[in-house]
Amino acid sequence: MFTFEFFRVRDADDAHAVLDRVAHDTSDLENAKTRAKSLFETLDMPQKPDALRILDERGEEVFIWSPDSHGA
Repeated sequence: MFTFEFFRVRDADDAHAVLDRVAHDTSDLENAKTRAKSLFETLDMPQKPDALRILDERGEEVFIWSPDSHGA
């Protein structure tokens, strides 16, 4: 089980504001990455997110991504 967090980043101090959280029931991180990136563009949120991160079942960050990042 993974949790996707979609967030905005404030440039002044790099603070993160979570726009939405989505649970995804899979044990495969690669599958979770693909699904999270897909939702990044299609999920209806109050604002457009700057980035996303994936948390594992313990709440630990296992992946972070933004459209501006390279190679992720």
